[in-house]
Formats: sequence, structure tokens, C-alpha cells
Amino acid sequence: MKRLTFIKNAFILTATSLLLRTVGMLFRVYMSNRIGAEGMGLYQLIFSIYVLASTFATSGISIAVTRLVAEESRRGARTVRRILRRAIAVSALVGVVSGLAVFLAAEPISVYWLKDVRAVPALKILSPSLLFMGISSCLRGYFIARRRVSSSTNAQLFEQAVRMAVVFILIDRFAPMGISYACGAVLAADTIAEIGSCLYMAVAYRLDKKRLEQETAGTNIPVRGILRRLLSIAVPLSAGRYLNSALRTIENLLVPGCLGKYASSREQGVAQFGMLKGMAMPILFFPSSFLTSFSTLLVPEISESAARRHTAQVERAVSRTLHVTLTVSVLISGLFVLFSRPLGLTIYGSGEVGFLIGVLAPVMPFMYLENVVEGLLKGLDQQVSSLKYSVVDSALRIALIVVLVPMQGLQGFLYVMILSNVLTSVLNLRRLLKITSMRLCWGKWILKPALAVLTAGVLTWFLQNYLIGGTLSPLATLLTGIPVTTLGYAVLLLFFGCITREDARFLSPRRAPEKVCPNPRQP
Repeated sequence: MKRLTFIKNAFILTATSLLLRTVGMLFRVYMSNRIGAEGMGLYQLIFSIYVLASTFATSGISIAVTRLVAEESRRGARTVRRILRRAIAVSALVGVVSGLAVFLAAEPISVYWLKDVRAVPALKILSPSLLFMGISSCLRGYFIARRRVSSSTNAQLFEQAVRMAVVFILIDRFAPMGISYACGAVLAADTIAEIGSCLYMAVAYRLDKKRLEQETAGTNIPVRGILRRLLSIAVPLSAGRYLNSALRTIENLLVPGCLGKYASSREQGVAQFGMLKGMAMPILFFPSSFLTSFSTLLVPEISESAARRHTAQVERAVSRTLHVTLTVSVLISGLFVLFSRPLGLTIYGSGEVGFLIGVLAPVMPFMYLENVVEGLLKGLDQQVSSLKYSVVDSALRIALIVVLVPMQGLQGFLYVMILSNVLTSVLNLRRLLKITSMRLCWGKWILKPALAVLTAGVLTWFLQNYLIGGTLSPLATLLTGIPVTTLGYAVLLLFFGCITREDARFLSPRRAPEKVCPNPRQP
């Protein structure tokens, strides 16, 4: 039953994430057509402040709630409610302080940090959302721990629907008044959507309380030190996120200026920044929905197994996650390499965006692996290690940006991104393998999938350019090439033995024990 619940939740999260990413990507295309590349660049700058402020507002509390509720739910409904009440109190306090700080400092931030006074109205508009964002993060952590992700995903769908409706109503009225008003309209939509999402999840929690009391009827084992335990998990996560977000914000503020120095125009630098971060990167991370959902759901599973000292179960979960992540990400990377130009032309009508996608595509396995492994480390109480690696990575990125980007422009920034993602991914993976006493199955997880996607890609290229004649439109190239390459990849994985009956049994509610790649140093 627990396996079926995990699979159902993974499907719900993946389907919702794919839908939201699809709608979000189309929505960004709509926005880019309304406010242009420079407007997207300004929005991305404002959004970097938004991310920094939201990091303070959420305070790393969502993971803390997920872990504590997963570990202590057997003690009864009263204990779970106490965990959630204390978490919401902390988040509300931090959210109010963060919101006031952004509102009062909107002008200095715009003038001295963003170096664009047009950001002032948008920053003031987003400030009220931080309180509701913090509360939502607590409720989201609760629902993930309870394995009832539909409440969280429905809230996300509702949030996106509200955001889009408000933008559609406001953007055409304010865009003609200038980029400042257009960005203000978009941030107003974000604020209203966050409030709506929070209210939706609050109602869902009230309904789930009765179910929780029925499931734990007669169980009331008191537990002490809830606030201390919450803070012991949240504070290292928060410190890491604060520092990482602050360094990334500094990076986002530096990049447009450094690009402007190379191009002799800050406006052009902002436009290039918007093209990369606001247009190309969302496409690159679009297919990661399944992997993100997988790692999110594994946090309570791994936390619960680790708390009960079920070492073999933890190793099986980690092994399965690494196998799935690498197998899927190698395929995605290959598809982006093969079809980067058609993607840029089809979605944005831009060959430049397609070029950026193609350059970064080979690094996608590292990017996806970094996100998944970082989630696994947090589930294993290794958030301090993730913090150290993030700090090293951000400091290195900033130093390289200051040195390379003014001399080489966008090409230099691409070098920085590639080096950064490879370094952080390797450091996090090394730590995960060390604490779980595992090793990578290089042949099955990496080398054979890479050979499979290369072979499938060559066959697809031959089919499209010689058998069909190479006269397909960009959209037709995508519609024929992606399915053919994916099918060829899957067939070759079966032929190479990368997908076995044991992998198929993983999706069965009754499955045989899985083999992992053990540490050869252990007996």
C-alpha cells in the first residue's frame, strides 16, 4: 500500500509539474512578446531579489516540517499539530520581517543594487506575498510528509491560474506605460497568486485534520523539544539558503553590468541576461519535473528509514534515485543537443536562444543530478555539507564573472555556468556516496546510456536528413525527431541491459529486493 501511494504521489507531482512548466513556459513566451527581451531582463533582476527575500521568508522550514512530521506522526495528531503550529509561528514572524524589509528598502535596492529605479514599484508590490509564502511552505511540507501531495499540487495549479488571470487583465493596460509598470503588473499577479495559494492550502489542512485524528485515534505520545528540533533542521538549511541566495543575487546583479561592459551597453547586457536566464534556462529545466518530484517524495521516505536505522532501505532508495536520474538526464541532454535550434525557433522564434540551449545541453546531467542529490543529502541530515559546497560554488562563480565576463561577454558567462554546475554536482555526489557506502555503476548508469543516446541521435539525424530530405520545418523536426530518438534510446537501453526486469518490478507494490552497487571495500 505504501509503495502504491508513493507511485501515485510521484505521478501526481510529475503530471502537475509538467503541466505547470508547460503553462509557465508558454506564459513566458507571452510575457516576452509583451515586454521584450529588456523587460524580461529587468523582471529577472527583480525576481532575483524576490528569490532572496522568499528564502528569508520560508526559512528552510518546509524540509524541517516534512522530516519531523514523517518521523513523529506515529505519536499522534496532537504532536503533528504542535509541530505545524510552531513552524507556522516561526515562518510568519520571518515573513513579516522580510516583507517590511523589502518594502522599506525598495528604493535603495533599486538604485544601488539593481541600478535601475524602474524596479521600485514592483519590489514594493511583492513584499506582502512573503508572509503567505512562508505559511504555504509549512503546509506544503506537512502534506508531503503525510503523503497527500494532491492538496499541494492543487494549490499550485490554483496559484498559476490566478497569476495568469491577473497578468492577462493587467499587462495590456500597464505595458504601454513602460517597463516599470509592466513588471509591477506581473509582480502584483505573483503576490495575489501567493495569497490565494496559501488560503487554498489552509482550507485543505482543515479538512485533513479530521482524517489525521481518525488515523491516530487513541495515540498521544508526548514529545519534547519540538521547536529546538525544528530550528536544528531549519537553521542550517536557512543559513545555506540565505548565503547561497545572497551570493546568487550578487551574481545576478553583476552579470548584466559585466555583459554591458563587453557590449558597451547596459541595455544590451540586460537583454542578453534575460535571454539566457528568462528564456533558455526555463526550457532546459522543463523536463526535470519527474526527477524533482521523485527526490521530493524521497525526503520523508529516507528520513523515516534513517531515523529507524534501516540502512539497507536507505541504500536501495539512493541507488534507485541515482540510476533513474542519470538514465533520464542523459536522454534529455542528448535531445537538447540534437534539437536546440528547432526548439529556439519554435518556442521563441530565436536562433540565439537555440544556440544557448545547445551550448548548455551537455551539462544538463550535472544540473539535474545536483538538484536530486542535494535533496537526498537533506533527507539524510547532511544539509551542512550542501551549505559548504554552495558557498564555495557561489564564491567561485562571482570571482569568475568579474574576471571573465567583461572580457568575453556571454561566452565567458557560459564558461562560468558549465564549470560551476560540474563542480557542485561532483562535490554533492561524492558526499552522498561516502555517507551511504555506495559506488556509481559507471557502465550501466552513464557510459551505456551515453552510447545509446548518441547512437539513437545519429540514426534520427540520418532519417531526417537523407530519407526525408532535410526539408522539415522546426516544429516538424521536433515532432518527428524527439519520439524517434526517445524510442531508439529505450530500445538500446534494453539491449545494453540498462533496463531489466528488476527495474520493472520497482513499480510493482510487491517487489523483490533490489541490488545496489555496494562499496567494494565492505564485505
